Amino acid sequence: MLGCRSALPAPAVPEPPVPIDGRDHRVTTPPVSTLSRIPRGVWALGFVSLLMDVSSEMIHALLPLYLAVGLGTPMVAVGIIEGIAEATAAITKVFSGALSDRLGARKWLAAAGYGLAALTKPVFPLATSVSWLVAARFVDRIGKGIRGAPRDALVADLTPPDLHGAAFGLRQALDTVGAFLGPLVAILLMWLTAENFRAVFWCAALPAAAATLLIVLAVRDPPRSPGLRRVRAPLSRAELARLPRAYWAVVGVAAVFTLARFSEAFLVLRAADVGLLPMWAPAVMVLMSVVYAAAAYPAGVVADRIDRRWLLAVGLAVLVAADLALGFAGGLPGVAAGVALWGLHMGLTQGLLAAMVADTAPAELRGTAFGMFNLVTGGAMLAASVLAGLLWDVAGPRGTFLAGAGFALAAMVAVMAIRSAPAAADHPA
Repeated sequence: MLGCRSALPAPAVPEPPVPIDGRDHRVTTPPVSTLSRIPRGVWALGFVSLLMDVSSEMIHALLPLYLAVGLGTPMVAVGIIEGIAEATAAITKVFSGALSDRLGARKWLAAAGYGLAALTKPVFPLATSVSWLVAARFVDRIGKGIRGAPRDALVADLTPPDLHGAAFGLRQALDTVGAFLGPLVAILLMWLTAENFRAVFWCAALPAAAATLLIVLAVRDPPRSPGLRRVRAPLSRAELARLPRAYWAVVGVAAVFTLARFSEAFLVLRAADVGLLPMWAPAVMVLMSVVYAAAAYPAGVVADRIDRRWLLAVGLAVLVAADLALGFAGGLPGVAAGVALWGLHMGLTQGLLAAMVADTAPAELRGTAFGMFNLVTGGAMLAASVLAGLLWDVAGPRGTFLAGAGFALAAMVAVMAIRSAPAAADHPA
Protein backbone atom coordinates (compact mmCIF):
# COMPACT_ATOMS: atom_id res chain seq x y z
CA MET A 1 0.00 0.00 0.00
CA LEU A 2 1.41 3.38 -0.98
CA GLY A 3 2.27 5.56 2.00
CA CYS A 4 1.60 2.83 4.60
CA ARG A 5 4.25 2.71 7.33
CA SER A 6 3.88 -0.84 8.65
CA ALA A 7 1.77 -3.99 8.48
CA LEU A 8 -0.61 -4.39 11.44
CA PRO A 9 -2.27 -7.54 12.86
CA ALA A 10 -5.74 -8.29 11.50
CA PRO A 11 -8.31 -6.48 13.69
CA ALA A 12 -11.38 -8.05 15.18
CA VAL A 13 -13.62 -5.80 13.10
CA PRO A 14 -13.49 -5.10 9.35
CA GLU A 15 -10.87 -2.58 8.24
CA PRO A 16 -12.18 0.86 7.15
CA PRO A 17 -11.39 2.06 3.60
CA VAL A 18 -7.78 3.15 3.12
CA PRO A 19 -7.68 6.96 3.31
CA ILE A 20 -6.19 9.19 0.65
CA ASP A 21 -2.99 9.77 2.61
CA GLY A 22 -2.42 6.01 3.13
CA ARG A 23 -2.03 6.33 6.92
CA ASP A 24 -3.44 4.22 9.76
CA HIS A 25 -5.86 6.51 11.58
CA ARG A 26 -6.92 4.23 14.44
CA VAL A 27 -6.85 6.10 17.74
CA THR A 28 -3.82 5.50 19.98
CA THR A 29 -2.97 6.83 23.41
CA PRO A 30 -1.97 10.48 22.97
CA PRO A 31 1.45 11.65 24.17
CA VAL A 32 1.76 13.48 27.47
CA SER A 33 2.73 16.67 25.67
CA THR A 34 2.68 16.96 21.91
CA LEU A 35 4.25 20.42 21.98
CA SER A 36 7.26 19.17 23.97
CA ARG A 37 7.93 16.48 21.34
CA ILE A 38 8.15 18.95 18.45
CA PRO A 39 11.87 19.52 17.63
CA ARG A 40 13.53 22.85 18.44
CA GLY A 41 14.38 23.39 14.80
CA VAL A 42 10.67 23.39 13.93
CA TRP A 43 10.03 25.97 16.66
CA ALA A 44 12.85 28.12 15.27
CA LEU A 45 11.45 27.89 11.74
CA GLY A 46 8.07 28.88 13.14
CA PHE A 47 9.49 32.05 14.67
CA VAL A 48 11.40 32.82 11.46
CA SER A 49 8.07 32.60 9.63
CA LEU A 50 6.45 34.79 12.30
CA LEU A 51 8.98 37.60 11.85
CA MET A 52 8.85 37.49 8.04
CA ASP A 53 5.07 37.51 8.10
CA VAL A 54 5.05 40.58 10.37
CA SER A 55 7.09 42.30 7.68
CA SER A 56 5.15 40.98 4.69
CA GLU A 57 1.70 41.62 6.15
CA MET A 58 2.55 45.19 7.13
CA ILE A 59 2.90 45.70 3.37
CA HIS A 60 0.32 43.22 2.07
CA ALA A 61 -2.49 44.56 4.29
CA LEU A 62 -2.08 48.03 2.77
CA LEU A 63 -0.88 47.27 -0.76
CA PRO A 64 -4.31 46.59 -2.38
CA LEU A 65 -5.65 49.94 -1.15
CA TYR A 66 -2.42 51.70 -2.05
CA LEU A 67 -2.70 50.34 -5.57
CA ALA A 68 -6.43 51.02 -5.94
CA VAL A 69 -6.73 54.35 -4.07
CA GLY A 70 -3.24 55.83 -4.15
CA LEU A 71 -2.34 54.86 -7.72
CA GLY A 72 -5.78 54.35 -9.29
CA THR A 73 -5.18 50.75 -10.34
CA PRO A 74 -8.28 48.85 -11.64
CA MET A 75 -9.51 45.86 -9.64
CA VAL A 76 -8.68 43.42 -12.41
CA ALA A 77 -5.07 44.67 -12.31
CA VAL A 78 -4.96 44.08 -8.54
CA GLY A 79 -6.08 40.51 -9.17
CA ILE A 80 -3.47 40.01 -11.91
CA ILE A 81 -0.67 41.45 -9.74
CA GLU A 82 -1.57 39.25 -6.78
CA GLY A 83 -1.99 36.18 -8.96
CA ILE A 84 1.32 36.68 -10.79
CA ALA A 85 3.10 37.27 -7.49
CA GLU A 86 1.87 34.01 -6.00
CA ALA A 87 2.39 32.05 -9.23
CA THR A 88 5.99 33.31 -9.37
CA ALA A 89 6.59 31.97 -5.87
CA ALA A 90 5.02 28.65 -6.82
CA ILE A 91 7.18 28.17 -9.92
CA THR A 92 10.36 29.03 -8.01
CA LYS A 93 9.50 26.47 -5.32
CA VAL A 94 9.77 23.64 -7.86
CA PHE A 95 13.41 24.37 -8.58
CA SER A 96 14.45 25.24 -5.03
CA GLY A 97 12.76 22.11 -3.70
CA ALA A 98 14.43 19.93 -6.32
CA LEU A 99 17.80 21.56 -5.63
CA SER A 100 17.45 20.83 -1.90
CA ASP A 101 16.85 17.15 -2.76
CA ARG A 102 19.92 17.07 -4.99
CA LEU A 103 22.12 18.75 -2.38
CA GLY A 104 20.69 16.69 0.47
CA ALA A 105 20.53 19.91 2.55
CA ARG A 106 17.84 22.55 2.88
CA LYS A 107 18.74 25.23 5.46
CA TRP A 108 20.89 27.50 3.31
CA LEU A 109 18.43 27.55 0.42
CA ALA A 110 15.69 28.56 2.86
CA ALA A 111 17.97 31.21 4.38
CA ALA A 112 18.76 32.60 0.91
CA GLY A 113 15.04 32.95 0.22
CA TYR A 114 14.44 34.84 3.45
CA GLY A 115 17.44 37.06 2.76
CA LEU A 116 16.25 37.97 -0.74
CA ALA A 117 12.80 38.88 0.59
CA ALA A 118 14.41 41.07 3.25
CA LEU A 119 16.44 42.91 0.60
CA THR A 120 13.32 43.75 -1.43
CA LYS A 121 11.37 45.40 1.40
CA PRO A 122 12.92 48.88 0.96
CA VAL A 123 11.77 48.92 -2.68
CA PHE A 124 8.12 49.28 -1.65
CA PRO A 125 8.48 52.74 -0.05
CA LEU A 126 10.79 53.88 -2.85
CA ALA A 127 8.40 52.85 -5.66
CA THR A 128 6.81 55.71 -7.61
CA SER A 129 4.66 53.72 -10.05
CA VAL A 130 2.71 50.49 -10.41
CA SER A 131 5.56 48.94 -12.40
CA TRP A 132 7.97 49.44 -9.48
CA LEU A 133 5.50 47.87 -7.06
CA VAL A 134 4.93 44.93 -9.39
CA ALA A 135 8.70 44.42 -9.70
CA ALA A 136 9.16 44.56 -5.92
CA ARG A 137 6.30 42.16 -5.31
CA PHE A 138 7.69 39.87 -8.02
CA VAL A 139 11.19 39.67 -6.51
CA ASP A 140 9.77 39.34 -2.99
CA ARG A 141 7.77 36.33 -4.14
CA ILE A 142 10.88 34.83 -5.75
CA GLY A 143 12.39 34.92 -2.28
CA LYS A 144 9.29 33.22 -0.92
CA GLY A 145 9.57 30.60 -3.64
CA ILE A 146 13.23 29.89 -2.90
CA ARG A 147 12.55 29.31 0.80
CA GLY A 148 9.15 27.63 0.69
CA ALA A 149 9.73 24.05 -0.44
CA PRO A 150 13.11 23.57 1.32
CA ARG A 151 11.63 24.94 4.56
CA ASP A 152 8.59 22.67 4.44
CA ALA A 153 10.74 19.67 3.56
CA LEU A 154 13.05 20.59 6.45
CA VAL A 155 10.08 20.59 8.85
CA ALA A 156 9.21 17.07 7.65
CA ASP A 157 12.86 15.96 7.91
CA LEU A 158 13.13 17.21 11.50
CA THR A 159 9.83 15.74 12.71
CA PRO A 160 8.79 12.14 13.52
CA PRO A 161 6.08 10.93 11.09
CA ASP A 162 3.44 10.66 13.80
CA LEU A 163 3.84 14.40 14.53
CA HIS A 164 3.65 15.76 10.97
CA GLY A 165 0.20 17.27 11.49
CA ALA A 166 1.16 18.93 14.79
CA ALA A 167 4.52 20.20 13.46
CA PHE A 168 3.04 21.77 10.34
CA GLY A 169 0.14 23.11 12.40
CA LEU A 170 2.56 24.74 14.85
CA ARG A 171 4.67 26.32 12.11
CA GLN A 172 1.53 27.55 10.40
CA ALA A 173 0.16 28.93 13.69
CA LEU A 174 3.35 30.89 14.43
CA ASP A 175 3.46 32.10 10.83
CA THR A 176 -0.10 33.33 11.21
CA VAL A 177 0.59 35.07 14.52
CA GLY A 178 2.97 37.17 12.46
CA ALA A 179 0.22 37.62 9.90
CA PHE A 180 -2.00 39.39 12.43
CA LEU A 181 0.77 41.20 14.32
CA GLY A 182 1.86 42.76 11.02
CA PRO A 183 -1.48 44.43 10.26
CA LEU A 184 -1.80 45.53 13.92
CA VAL A 185 1.56 47.28 13.67
CA ALA A 186 0.45 48.73 10.32
CA ILE A 187 -2.72 50.13 11.90
CA LEU A 188 -0.71 51.76 14.69
CA LEU A 189 1.81 53.22 12.27
CA MET A 190 -0.91 54.44 9.90
CA TRP A 191 -2.43 56.30 12.86
CA LEU A 192 0.90 57.69 14.06
CA THR A 193 1.94 58.82 10.58
CA ALA A 194 -1.45 60.20 9.45
CA GLU A 195 -1.91 57.39 6.89
CA ASN A 196 1.58 57.61 5.40
CA PHE A 197 1.84 54.38 3.42
CA ARG A 198 5.53 54.83 2.63
CA ALA A 199 6.54 55.23 6.29
CA VAL A 200 4.82 51.96 7.15
CA PHE A 201 6.55 50.21 4.27
CA TRP A 202 9.94 51.44 5.55
CA CYS A 203 9.29 50.01 9.02
CA ALA A 204 8.45 46.63 7.50
CA ALA A 205 12.11 46.07 6.58
CA LEU A 206 13.18 45.55 10.22
CA PRO A 207 11.44 42.25 11.11
CA ALA A 208 12.43 40.83 7.71
CA ALA A 209 16.10 41.36 8.57
CA ALA A 210 15.57 39.74 11.99
CA ALA A 211 13.99 36.66 10.37
CA THR A 212 17.01 36.18 8.13
CA LEU A 213 19.41 36.44 11.07
CA LEU A 214 17.41 33.92 13.11
CA ILE A 215 17.38 31.17 10.48
CA VAL A 216 21.12 31.57 9.93
CA LEU A 217 21.92 31.26 13.64
CA ALA A 218 19.25 28.92 15.06
CA VAL A 219 18.40 26.29 12.41
CA ARG A 220 20.44 23.27 11.28
CA ASP A 221 19.82 20.48 8.81
CA PRO A 222 19.33 17.10 10.53
CA PRO A 223 21.98 14.40 9.94
CA ARG A 224 21.31 12.59 6.69
CA SER A 225 20.21 8.99 7.12
CA PRO A 226 23.00 6.64 5.88
CA GLY A 227 20.55 4.54 3.87
CA LEU A 228 18.76 7.46 2.19
CA ARG A 229 19.00 7.29 -1.61
CA ARG A 230 20.92 10.07 -3.39
CA VAL A 231 18.90 11.95 -6.01
CA ARG A 232 20.81 13.40 -8.97
CA ALA A 233 18.00 14.63 -11.22
CA PRO A 234 14.93 15.28 -9.02
CA LEU A 235 12.81 16.72 -11.84
CA SER A 236 13.50 13.90 -14.30
CA ARG A 237 10.62 11.73 -15.46
CA ALA A 238 12.07 8.73 -13.64
CA GLU A 239 12.21 10.55 -10.30
CA LEU A 240 8.77 12.14 -10.64
CA ALA A 241 7.41 8.65 -11.36
CA ARG A 242 8.58 7.65 -7.87
CA LEU A 243 6.03 10.02 -6.35
CA PRO A 244 3.09 7.72 -5.51
CA ARG A 245 -0.50 8.02 -6.67
CA ALA A 246 -1.56 9.00 -3.15
CA TYR A 247 0.65 12.10 -3.46
CA TRP A 248 -0.80 13.08 -6.85
CA ALA A 249 -4.31 12.63 -5.45
CA VAL A 250 -3.46 15.18 -2.74
CA VAL A 251 -2.12 17.55 -5.41
CA GLY A 252 -5.28 17.20 -7.53
CA VAL A 253 -7.61 17.92 -4.63
CA ALA A 254 -5.47 20.90 -3.57
CA ALA A 255 -5.62 22.38 -7.10
CA VAL A 256 -9.42 22.40 -7.16
CA PHE A 257 -9.47 23.70 -3.61
CA THR A 258 -7.11 26.58 -4.48
CA LEU A 259 -9.44 27.78 -7.23
CA ALA A 260 -11.91 28.49 -4.44
CA ARG A 261 -9.58 30.62 -2.31
CA PHE A 262 -8.34 33.60 -4.28
CA SER A 263 -6.06 36.26 -2.78
CA GLU A 264 -7.00 37.68 0.63
CA ALA A 265 -6.61 41.11 -0.99
CA PHE A 266 -10.26 40.76 -1.96
CA LEU A 267 -11.26 40.48 1.70
CA VAL A 268 -9.70 43.89 2.31
CA LEU A 269 -11.45 45.33 -0.74
CA ARG A 270 -14.80 43.85 0.36
CA ALA A 271 -14.47 45.53 3.76
CA ALA A 272 -13.67 48.85 2.08
CA ASP A 273 -16.69 48.31 -0.19
CA VAL A 274 -19.01 48.37 2.83
CA GLY A 275 -17.44 51.45 4.36
CA LEU A 276 -14.28 50.48 6.29
CA LEU A 277 -11.89 53.45 6.51
CA PRO A 278 -8.41 53.00 4.95
CA MET A 279 -6.69 53.36 8.33
CA TRP A 280 -8.57 50.29 9.59
CA ALA A 281 -8.09 48.17 6.49
CA PRO A 282 -5.37 46.03 8.14
CA ALA A 283 -7.93 44.99 10.77
CA VAL A 284 -9.40 42.66 8.14
CA MET A 285 -6.18 40.66 8.00
CA VAL A 286 -5.86 40.81 11.79
CA LEU A 287 -9.28 39.22 12.29
CA MET A 288 -8.66 36.54 9.68
CA SER A 289 -5.20 35.75 11.04
CA VAL A 290 -6.26 35.55 14.71
CA VAL A 291 -8.82 32.88 13.84
CA TYR A 292 -6.35 31.16 11.50
CA ALA A 293 -3.61 31.05 14.15
CA ALA A 294 -5.99 29.80 16.85
CA ALA A 295 -7.22 26.94 14.65
CA ALA A 296 -4.01 25.80 12.95
CA TYR A 297 -2.23 23.90 15.73
CA PRO A 298 -5.33 22.17 17.20
CA ALA A 299 -6.31 21.16 13.67
CA GLY A 300 -2.84 19.69 13.16
CA VAL A 301 -3.09 17.65 16.37
CA VAL A 302 -6.53 16.34 15.35
CA ALA A 303 -5.20 15.53 11.87
CA ASP A 304 -2.61 13.19 13.42
CA ARG A 305 -5.43 11.13 14.99
CA ILE A 306 -8.18 10.93 12.33
CA ASP A 307 -8.64 10.41 8.61
CA ARG A 308 -7.37 13.69 7.19
CA ARG A 309 -9.86 13.74 4.31
CA TRP A 310 -12.72 14.47 6.69
CA LEU A 311 -10.96 17.45 8.22
CA LEU A 312 -10.28 18.75 4.72
CA ALA A 313 -13.97 18.37 3.84
CA VAL A 314 -14.95 20.32 6.96
CA GLY A 315 -12.53 23.08 5.98
CA LEU A 316 -14.11 23.30 2.52
CA ALA A 317 -17.59 23.52 4.04
CA VAL A 318 -16.40 26.42 6.19
CA LEU A 319 -15.03 28.13 3.06
CA VAL A 320 -18.43 27.85 1.39
CA ALA A 321 -20.00 29.50 4.44
CA ALA A 322 -17.36 32.26 4.35
CA ASP A 323 -18.02 33.01 0.67
CA LEU A 324 -21.77 33.17 1.23
CA ALA A 325 -21.34 35.51 4.21
CA LEU A 326 -19.02 37.80 2.24
CA GLY A 327 -21.18 37.71 -0.86
CA PHE A 328 -24.41 38.67 0.88
CA ALA A 329 -23.03 40.94 3.62
CA GLY A 330 -24.78 44.29 3.82
CA GLY A 331 -22.40 45.90 6.30
CA LEU A 332 -19.29 45.48 8.40
CA PRO A 333 -20.74 42.83 10.80
CA GLY A 334 -21.53 40.50 7.89
CA VAL A 335 -18.10 41.04 6.34
CA ALA A 336 -16.46 40.42 9.74
CA ALA A 337 -18.30 37.10 10.04
CA GLY A 338 -17.18 36.08 6.57
CA VAL A 339 -13.56 37.05 7.26
CA ALA A 340 -13.57 35.05 10.53
CA LEU A 341 -14.92 31.99 8.71
CA TRP A 342 -12.26 32.45 6.03
CA GLY A 343 -9.58 32.38 8.73
CA LEU A 344 -11.11 29.23 10.24
CA HIS A 345 -11.03 27.41 6.90
CA MET A 346 -7.38 28.39 6.47
CA GLY A 347 -6.51 27.03 9.90
CA LEU A 348 -8.27 23.75 9.17
CA THR A 349 -6.69 23.17 5.76
CA GLN A 350 -3.28 24.76 5.10
CA GLY A 351 -1.13 22.83 7.57
CA LEU A 352 -3.22 19.76 6.83
CA LEU A 353 -2.38 19.82 3.12
CA ALA A 354 1.33 20.22 3.91
CA ALA A 355 1.20 17.26 6.28
CA MET A 356 -0.52 15.15 3.60
CA VAL A 357 2.27 15.96 1.15
CA ALA A 358 4.89 15.02 3.77
CA ASP A 359 3.06 11.74 4.47
CA THR A 360 2.86 10.62 0.87
CA ALA A 361 6.24 11.75 -0.55
CA PRO A 362 9.46 9.68 -0.24
CA ALA A 363 11.94 11.31 2.17
CA GLU A 364 14.59 11.84 -0.53
CA LEU A 365 12.06 13.64 -2.79
CA ARG A 366 10.27 15.81 -0.23
CA GLY A 367 11.66 19.05 -1.60
CA THR A 368 10.56 18.16 -5.12
CA ALA A 369 7.17 17.00 -3.85
CA PHE A 370 6.52 20.29 -2.05
CA GLY A 371 7.76 22.19 -5.10
CA MET A 372 5.42 20.39 -7.51
CA PHE A 373 2.55 20.78 -5.06
CA ASN A 374 3.14 24.53 -4.91
CA LEU A 375 3.55 24.82 -8.68
CA VAL A 376 0.12 23.29 -9.28
CA THR A 377 -1.62 25.24 -6.53
CA GLY A 378 0.18 28.44 -7.55
CA GLY A 379 -1.17 28.12 -11.08
CA ALA A 380 -4.62 27.63 -9.63
CA MET A 381 -4.11 30.72 -7.43
CA LEU A 382 -3.18 32.81 -10.48
CA ALA A 383 -6.34 31.69 -12.28
CA ALA A 384 -8.47 32.25 -9.19
CA SER A 385 -7.14 35.76 -8.50
CA VAL A 386 -7.50 36.92 -12.12
CA LEU A 387 -11.03 35.49 -12.28
CA ALA A 388 -11.90 37.16 -8.98
CA GLY A 389 -10.74 40.52 -10.29
CA LEU A 390 -12.71 40.13 -13.53
CA LEU A 391 -15.85 39.08 -11.68
CA TRP A 392 -15.48 42.00 -9.28
CA ASP A 393 -15.35 44.48 -12.17
CA VAL A 394 -18.20 42.80 -14.07
CA ALA A 395 -20.54 41.32 -11.43
CA GLY A 396 -19.41 43.04 -8.23
CA PRO A 397 -18.33 41.48 -4.93
CA ARG A 398 -21.28 39.11 -4.75
CA GLY A 399 -20.42 37.46 -8.07
CA THR A 400 -16.79 37.04 -6.95
CA PHE A 401 -17.61 35.29 -3.68
CA LEU A 402 -20.43 33.16 -5.08
CA ALA A 403 -18.00 31.84 -7.71
CA GLY A 404 -15.61 30.99 -4.89
CA ALA A 405 -18.35 29.06 -3.11
CA GLY A 406 -19.01 27.10 -6.29
CA PHE A 407 -15.38 26.05 -6.60
CA ALA A 408 -15.30 25.06 -2.93
CA LEU A 409 -18.30 22.79 -3.48
CA ALA A 410 -16.54 21.27 -6.49
CA ALA A 411 -13.48 20.57 -4.32
CA MET A 412 -15.68 18.80 -1.77
CA VAL A 413 -17.05 16.59 -4.53
CA ALA A 414 -13.46 15.84 -5.65
CA VAL A 415 -12.48 14.77 -2.13
CA MET A 416 -15.44 12.40 -1.91
CA ALA A 417 -14.97 11.08 -5.45
CA ILE A 418 -11.41 9.89 -4.86
CA ARG A 419 -12.11 8.47 -1.43
CA SER A 420 -11.71 4.82 -2.36
CA ALA A 421 -9.58 5.20 -5.53
CA PRO A 422 -6.17 4.80 -3.90
CA ALA A 423 -7.40 1.82 -1.89
CA ALA A 424 -8.77 0.10 -4.98
CA ALA A 425 -5.55 0.70 -6.88
CA ASP A 426 -3.25 -0.40 -4.11
CA HIS A 427 -5.29 -3.32 -2.83
CA PRO A 428 -6.83 -5.17 -5.74
CA ALA A 429 -9.34 -7.84 -4.82
